Amino acid sequence: MVCPECGHEWVPAEDGAQAASGSGERVVKDAVGNVLSDGDTVTVAKALKVKGSPSGIKAGTKVRNIRLVDGVDGHDIDCKIDGFGAMQLKSSVVKKA
Repeated sequence: MVCPECGHEWVPAEDGAQAASGSGERVVKDAVGNVLSDGDTVTVAKALKVKGSPSGIKAGTKVRNIRLVDGVDGHDIDCKIDGFGAMQLKSSVVKKA
């Protein structure tokens, strides 16, 4: 499958950012392997292009109060970014602050 927004390709049966723990609860990890949870503050690890925006999101941008969602296309963080509004991010492009 391919994400129409970012071009990320994945196989529906596997997902590298999420792993099942012993209790069946999903675990979402950031780019360096830290476990993320709802309400965390993260920092964007690399510059991201945003459709319709000439500047995009710069590396180092802080994102507060994230919400973890079960994204089928690999976008597993739901958040609001100042100046851009609500959007979804992949856990592989953020670091826990």
